[in-house]
Amino acid sequence: MSRHLEGRVAVITGGGGGLGAAMGRTFAGAGMAVAALDIDEGAAGRTAAELAEGFAVPTASSRVDVGDGASIDAAARHVETTLGGCDVLCANVGVQQFGAIDRLTDDDWSWVLNVNVLGTVRTVRSFLPLLRARTGWRRIVLTASSSVLAPAVRLGAYQASKFAVMGFGETLREELADEGIGVTLLFPGGMITRHLESSAEARPAELEPTREDPGDLTAMLEHRPMADGDVVTPDHAVRNLLADLEADEPYSLTHGSHRPVYEQRRAAMDAAFDRMEAS
Repeated sequence: MSRHLEGRVAVITGGGGGLGAAMGRTFAGAGMAVAALDIDEGAAGRTAAELAEGFAVPTASSRVDVGDGASIDAAARHVETTLGGCDVLCANVGVQQFGAIDRLTDDDWSWVLNVNVLGTVRTVRSFLPLLRARTGWRRIVLTASSSVLAPAVRLGAYQASKFAVMGFGETLREELADEGIGVTLLFPGGMITRHLESSAEARPAELEPTREDPGDLTAMLEHRPMADGDVVTPDHAVRNLLADLEADEPYSLTHGSHRPVYEQRRAAMDAAFDRMEAS
């Protein structure tokens, strides 16, 4: 337990299960109060109850739809009322949408970008006043994706949204540095979760149903074959998160074998710099 974190408050969107719930266990294990927010209100409540019982820390829960700014504002008010503020904000959201670029519809793009990008922006905007009202150690975690480091086919909308989250997070880190609020980008790889099911459940009913094609997943896996250790439990994925936040690291990687692909891209970018500087 990190004694200086006892009594501080962590707020997690997507806290009803998977990666978000694992983040909650990490913070509760450090003695922090935890607010679990999720579009599935029952799941958020179960996470909060499990943390309160297992770690004897104060908890709160609330339904939140990050696609709706009013919903996030209401959740921020609820957290302030129940737990008194926010010291760590985890904007952890990411609906998934498979599909070849030429088959993704405007509805597909609008939904993914609204939730993954604007949902992240809205979450930060709603909770930033609570962070600014606190003093001392304060952090923001934005969930990007390891696919930003090693893009795969059939994930164009999802990956574009996570590239945008990375750009937003890097800018946010620069803008908040003078206020002492650290920003860390989290790049999770594949995990044993209900991510695909929960994404389908979260798709608004007024949109056309997702046009599922089993070939999309096959094509992705053939393009980026899985290696040992590429799919882990959420708790394993967040094993280094708290240490990275303590050190105010700008990036936190969870797991996966994507380094070679990332290094190929970095080498190509270095070569582009070389050509520019030599011209």
